[in-house]
Amino acid sequence: MSKHVLAQNQYGKAENRIVKITRQGNDGNWHEIRDLNVSVALRGEFREVHHTGDNGNCLPTDTTKNTIYAFAKEHGVDSPEAFAILLAKHFVQSQPVIHEAQIRVEEFAWDRIPVPTRAEQHSFVRRGQEVRTAQVTYNGHTGRLQVISGLKDLTVMNSTNSEFHGYIKDKYTTLQEAYDRILATKVTSRWAHSARATAEDFDWDRSYKQVKRHMLEAFAETYSYSLQQTLNAVAERVLDHCANVNEVRLNLPNKHHFLVDLEPFGLKNDNEVYYAADRMYGLIEGTIHRDGVQPVIATSDWITA
Repeated sequence: MSKHVLAQNQYGKAENRIVKITRQGNDGNWHEIRDLNVSVALRGEFREVHHTGDNGNCLPTDTTKNTIYAFAKEHGVDSPEAFAILLAKHFVQSQPVIHEAQIRVEEFAWDRIPVPTRAEQHSFVRRGQEVRTAQVTYNGHTGRLQVISGLKDLTVMNSTNSEFHGYIKDKYTTLQEAYDRILATKVTSRWAHSARATAEDFDWDRSYKQVKRHMLEAFAETYSYSLQQTLNAVAERVLDHCANVNEVRLNLPNKHHFLVDLEPFGLKNDNEVYYAADRMYGLIEGTIHRDGVQPVIATSDWITA
């Protein structure tokens, strides 16, 4: 008998790239695009496939890939969250040996290129801002459906209204106190929804736009004395204005901008010319949730167990 125990395990097909075109209008000449990167992870009764190589309980990862493409055709893609919920429930409910499915989705946004001289509208330019993310976990035993939405690579900057001073100083401290500085960061955020958001008619696209809008407004309107303070203000703004969000996690790298020394050239740099450093950088992370709510968002990029 083996002295070793098989612990957490899962398998699936990762990073399935799919572009879904929806044709609208009488002639089908008005197009909408959903550009997704979909990953599937399945958990269940997979002991034998690990111990003996018996594949009797193994749904091929190629099948999960095919299911993604078929579902895009059969059901369409209303939103990353809605599509992920369909897939997660399908894998659990169609295969008794699969107890839990986790679907991760990234969406790459495109903006329409308007062409006034033609009725057809099917030209797009890839939007250079954030990548939208979604993670859905469905457990067949408990019926629990967990939806975590998010975004990454949303780069924002305040060119003033930011200070940093009064911090601990020791013999290794060389940083000069700042009373007027650039504050810039590339936001990665995830937010967990309440049970009310899992209703079939919930508008995931509207919710995403609402959360993003409040994040941006909070960043713009907060006079910052630290990036930690800004993180808290952004998360609290979302919780105050988005009733279906219970928890917000933010990862904020401090994209440092340093004043360039222009004195060797006989010039005064009055907070006008900066050097933008890509690394190293401070990394500020934190989770804010409603009182009485148990946090569910992993502190790593994605839940893996």
